Amino acid sequence: MTKLTDLTVAGALDGLAKGSFSARELTQAHLAAMAAARHLNAYITETPEKALSMAEASDQRRRAGKAGAMDGIPLAIKDLFCTDGVLTTAGSHILDGFKPTYESTVSTNLWKAGAVMLGKANLDEFAMGSSNMTSYHGHVANPWKRKGDPSVLVPGGSSGGSAASVAARIAMAATGTDTGGSIRQPAAFCGIVGIKPTYGRCSRWGIVAFASSLDQAGPMTRSVEDAAIMLGAMAGYDPKDSTSVDMPVPDFRAALTGDIRGMKIGIPKEYRVDGMSAEIEKLWAQGADWLKAAGAIPVEISLPHTKYALPTYYIIAPAEASSNLARYDGVRFGLRVPADTLDEMYELTRAAGFGAEVKRRILIGTYVLSAGYYDAYYLRAQRLRSLIARDFTEAFKQVDVILTPATPTAAFAEGENSDDPVAMYLNDVFTVTVNLAGLPGISVPAALSAEGLPLGLQLIGKAFDEATLLKAGQMLEKAANFTARPGM
Repeated sequence: MTKLTDLTVAGALDGLAKGSFSARELTQAHLAAMAAARHLNAYITETPEKALSMAEASDQRRRAGKAGAMDGIPLAIKDLFCTDGVLTTAGSHILDGFKPTYESTVSTNLWKAGAVMLGKANLDEFAMGSSNMTSYHGHVANPWKRKGDPSVLVPGGSSGGSAASVAARIAMAATGTDTGGSIRQPAAFCGIVGIKPTYGRCSRWGIVAFASSLDQAGPMTRSVEDAAIMLGAMAGYDPKDSTSVDMPVPDFRAALTGDIRGMKIGIPKEYRVDGMSAEIEKLWAQGADWLKAAGAIPVEISLPHTKYALPTYYIIAPAEASSNLARYDGVRFGLRVPADTLDEMYELTRAAGFGAEVKRRILIGTYVLSAGYYDAYYLRAQRLRSLIARDFTEAFKQVDVILTPATPTAAFAEGENSDDPVAMYLNDVFTVTVNLAGLPGISVPAALSAEGLPLGLQLIGKAFDEATLLKAGQMLEKAANFTARPGM
């Protein structure tokens, strides 16, 4: 029999329905695996008692014939989602001791569907980073290693703990958030599937904000089918979130028909960038061939404003972050450093509570919003954002989905890019356009590098057409037949 921790979400749901094992047994298997893999530092807070209690409630529902869409499935929840009564840190010292008295809408939806919480996954502080090395709670280790090299690799960021936990089989699936690639980039580095839905598909209520016009929650899983199941449970209109879109949630799993004949696949010429490895370029061409063999039609397209995407993103995102993070002042919740005056208390608390990367982005954001620079930087970036979105609108008049690399390289070792913030930011070169345009994107593991590390391909879809995106993603998954797993 397959180990319980090796099952997919779909496989586990089948086993639970047949009575092959209970939700409690499934949860216990994952809790034991978590205990054996603490060296990865994938979790900030483990919740074993809560998990077992939720699993027992799931077993009772199943016996009563009232099982939900994800009943009994053990999940890691990125520690950016507020969880009622459970420590929520956003990976930051400044939120020490913060236990919300409310639950995020996305996690509420998952609990309504019957899912089980194993714990809160580690992340880059306030989701700011591409390596999961900015967390106050320590680095997350990628469970993958290069051939013959014991160096610890990064899992990608910011959802590095979520990606590592799914890849290492210490969670069946996980929630992530994606502001500029923070689901898709770690998914590619860890050899799993990650989908960033259309902006507004999943509620942002109860998620600690980084950049409000870019943040979007999504699932991280080991198969496209699992992503379809989980996205269906997470998504939905939320009147508490003014950016949530009031439209029905399709049956994403039913959309996985396996037929993409006649589908037009856009290949953007501007995504051939300096610094992209030859392996990635070869895999991208191979991905187009796989989809063509399944009956799709590759079409070369142009997204002319792509070259402006990174500078545009790294003006807009820090600007929104500097505004969102103003609330962390030591007065209402989290860390407070005592001082003689209120102003001094603000200064000391924020100095001690925020890490270097968060401070860097607050400073950049405050600068571009300041008098005399707002028009030169922020307003110009917003205009470029509109042009980037328009490029996609024009492209989707010709094609159904767009195929690109997910990352310019495979996972790198801890410390390799840490001294160069710009080099770190370049990890998001293929992903930020999707957030700027509010579109859905999915990363699918497609091959191993010469060093034995996973490489991902990205598909980008039309707004609110995750069904087509998932269908194309599953065909890519089948063609790639990626079965490798980390040795840990």
